[in-house]
Amino acid sequence: MISERLAQVREEISWAEKKSGRPYGSVKLIAVSKTVEEKYILEALKAGCLIFGENRIQEAKRKIEALGRDQAQWHLIGHLQKNKVKYIYDLFDLVHTVDSIELGQFIHQGAQARNIVIPVLVQVNIASETTKSGVEPAHLEELLKRISTLSGLKTQGLMTIPPLNSDPEKSRRYFAQLRELRDKIAISNIENIELNELSMGMSGDYKIAIEEGATFVRVGTAIFGKRTN
Repeated sequence: MISERLAQVREEISWAEKKSGRPYGSVKLIAVSKTVEEKYILEALKAGCLIFGENRIQEAKRKIEALGRDQAQWHLIGHLQKNKVKYIYDLFDLVHTVDSIELGQFIHQGAQARNIVIPVLVQVNIASETTKSGVEPAHLEELLKRISTLSGLKTQGLMTIPPLNSDPEKSRRYFAQLRELRDKIAISNIENIELNELSMGMSGDYKIAIEEGATFVRVGTAIFGKRTN
């Protein structure tokens, strides 16, 4: 049952918060609903899930139009192409994957035209993997300074995806690196940039991510079961 798996994940989040000396409720759970049928998302919604994460714009659009935005938030956690930016304004409460000034400018222009501000996270390619999106750690501060001039964006923190590994402990150093990078840059107090949020950790390693400072964890398989596509 989804409700039972969701309860188990919540219990483990609370345990990880306590273990790391963090307040109860300091970590927000994103139920990753990509490829998940609407009926199962609805089941999670009824069980009290408040945030869902989607990767693909068209798939998300269908689900959000069917289920609405009144009872839960929807986050874009997948790569955002510039030609799909026009769709985000009516669909998402937070975009996790801004990784270039060009993408930031596209989002800013659309937000200005609508007289709104879009909350975003900046994606960091913490391990410098050629197969992953994200700004290189060495260029993060420069990107944040440039994004800070875009009034249509409100940067709230950082997001990362560490290298895939069956041993969650091997993700720890990447989570720690993102937190340390955040702490180092936060000292600069860049105007219009908040770095309160760290989106990191998935089904296999979210407890480690919490111990290293995650404020958002993106959990799919542990809630909805193994994906078939």
